[in-house]
Amino acid sequence: MSIRIRYFAAAANAAGIEEETVELPAGASFDDLTRQLAAKGPELERVLARCSLLHDGVAVRDRSHRPESGSVVDVLPPFAGG
Repeated sequence: MSIRIRYFAAAANAAGIEEETVELPAGASFDDLTRQLAAKGPELERVLARCSLLHDGVAVRDRSHRPESGSVVDVLPPFAGG
């Protein structure tokens, strides 16, 4: 299944891109997706450990859930500011 990934802030820096489409096997979970993305390199793996995910605009609270093909997943590192 195809999942569109959008990286923001430090996640985009670590990934070296702002957006990509990844292929996952049918039945893959958000945990599986995170592992696949982390395999792209140690910097991205480090950042992903702190990131939140949004699935079609809704926070992913349980990474054992499964995205649907055609979904958009936003990778959001912790934000600070004021």
